[in-house]
Amino acid sequence: MDRKKAASRIDVLRGQILHHQWRYYTLNDPEISDVEYDRMEAELRRLEEEHPELVTPDSPTQRVGGKLDGGLPEVPHPEPMLSLDNSYDLEDLEEFNARVVKLAGVGEVDYLTELKIDGLGVSLRYVDGVFVQGVTRGDGRVGEDVTANLRTILSLPLRLHDPAPRGDVLVRGEVFLPREAFRRMNEAREAEGQPLFANPRNAAAGSIRLLDPAETARRGLDIFLYTAAAWGGRRFATQQEALAAMADAGLKVNEHRQVCRGIAGVKAWCDSWSGRRAGLDYDTDGVVVKVNRLDLWETLGVTAKFPRYAISYKFPAEQVTTRVREITIQVGRTGTLTPVAELEPVLVSGSTVSRATLHNEEEVRRKDVRAGDTVFVEKGGEVIPKVVKVVQGKRPPEAKPFTMPLECPVCGTTVVREPEEVASRCPNVSCPARIRESLRHFAGRTAMRIEGLGPAVIDQLLARGLVKNLDDLYRLDRETLAGLERMGEKSAENLVAELEASRQRPAAAHLFALGVRHVGERTARQLVEAFGSLDALAAADVEALEAVPEVGPVVARSVRAFFDDPGTAAMLRRFREAGLAAYTERHEPRLPGADDEGAHPLSGKKVVLTGTLTTMARAEAKERIEQFGGRVVSSVSGKTDLVVYGSDPGSKLDKARSLGVSTVDEQAFIEMIGGKESA
Repeated sequence: MDRKKAASRIDVLRGQILHHQWRYYTLNDPEISDVEYDRMEAELRRLEEEHPELVTPDSPTQRVGGKLDGGLPEVPHPEPMLSLDNSYDLEDLEEFNARVVKLAGVGEVDYLTELKIDGLGVSLRYVDGVFVQGVTRGDGRVGEDVTANLRTILSLPLRLHDPAPRGDVLVRGEVFLPREAFRRMNEAREAEGQPLFANPRNAAAGSIRLLDPAETARRGLDIFLYTAAAWGGRRFATQQEALAAMADAGLKVNEHRQVCRGIAGVKAWCDSWSGRRAGLDYDTDGVVVKVNRLDLWETLGVTAKFPRYAISYKFPAEQVTTRVREITIQVGRTGTLTPVAELEPVLVSGSTVSRATLHNEEEVRRKDVRAGDTVFVEKGGEVIPKVVKVVQGKRPPEAKPFTMPLECPVCGTTVVREPEEVASRCPNVSCPARIRESLRHFAGRTAMRIEGLGPAVIDQLLARGLVKNLDDLYRLDRETLAGLERMGEKSAENLVAELEASRQRPAAAHLFALGVRHVGERTARQLVEAFGSLDALAAADVEALEAVPEVGPVVARSVRAFFDDPGTAAMLRRFREAGLAAYTERHEPRLPGADDEGAHPLSGKKVVLTGTLTTMARAEAKERIEQFGGRVVSSVSGKTDLVVYGSDPGSKLDKARSLGVSTVDEQAFIEMIGGKESA
């Protein structure tokens, strides 16, 4: 195709792709299938490769750039990004309203209320409709340039919708991590032996400041915009009008907002959301209340820290006090030493809490948590128990500062700590604690799926010396297992059957089960698909490993180090001798860019499983969906492609039908995947 025709086609494709990204990621209302979208994007990439002089910064292909060589550059804000004053009860809102009415010299005021997103504040600049720069809040006057990372957020338009305002547009918003993305990220980090993020906000803040945009892109960040500081010279009359214009331009604004007449309406709206927010797929810690009339913003002005025309009402978090009995050390399967606060049991947000992770040594020192302290405890994100702070006035005189042990508390090996890491690790691969956690991981539902091999059984196997390595599991017999406490003949027989069945698990599941550091479930599947077999993977050099999509230098080096270890080679040989199918599995390597013509109907689809399946376990159904290129998600939304339902499906099926999402019953699903087969 000549340059003129290519330029015309590229313009058409860019417009179509940006439109469909907006429909999918901002409105949750796609108009075309994933396959059609992928073909458009592939055509655009091909044309841009043929005509690199036609590539522009706002092209959809330019969302993910290269790594930064140094740190994030600092950028001054043209106007300060002020924080909001906080209120913690509804009476505070009455005082805020009284100040507004007095200073503005008016009677009753209209307020616009919006949910307060628990994320990281950013400022975005567009010039003539094109996104050119994104900066973190920083100290309010100077932030960090995170343009490359913000470009990876698919709901953030690289070009505003026409008719886009000319000149400078400056909008501000909040980057956040949806709960489902947070759950997946922590599951992957746990599988890879990395420290877990305490909450979605911390994860979002860490993700947006990464030096590698490709890694940021994998995190699944999202954004809501809430203020137009400049709009190409246009002045809006109200905040409601400004948000409507932002939405029309393709910017993602939160749908949960309302104009309230007077402070009584504001209080009612805040109160109504206190109990409803748990149903959202992102964290919100309050409500932002703003005077709706923008001319009054100028009248009311700002203080040195806060604007007088807005306030943040914080939802009350349930905090309780309890005592730290002791601080213990938990050793993970990769050797990470994690301090844990052992608490006197206490009821928090509906469940009893007796332990709370303290994450790492630096976190313990920052909060200065000591054994014997009385502490405030709450559930971070209303899920994970965390120690909020110490009640210093109740500290016993004998309480001593916590220090991280220099030796592993389980095996006594001297711990190590890499200069760039906050975690201390036990380097002993034969450490009983590491083996215990490795066995639990190996037997997990997403790994070798060995039902009945729980913590109590594993502890007995280790205590009696029956299992010292992962492959020892396949030398266990019914008589040996029946001799364990509370086992019995039937339980032993069932566990032997589970072990036998696990020999047929596919190579990707087995690789994940082996617990290679930095290799989660998804990465294991990609590696096996890329090389076609475990043997080919074991022979691959670092350069070949890095060529696999989403595999970077850290993962590549970790995989290579795993297979280079003499102990690994001996263990894999024993697994092969035990008859595991993973070592005979062969298929054509799946190279990047392979043609997907004739793809399975599940390929690239987001699938929800609901209800009770009678022909297979849910884990097996998930595996079969992934085998055909699909991905299982937990909740139904406009982005869901298919819902598979069994008996007693509940509300997910109703929601799918109300949204127009395709649904199939269990029998139709079995036919779709070609019948029930052994995994």
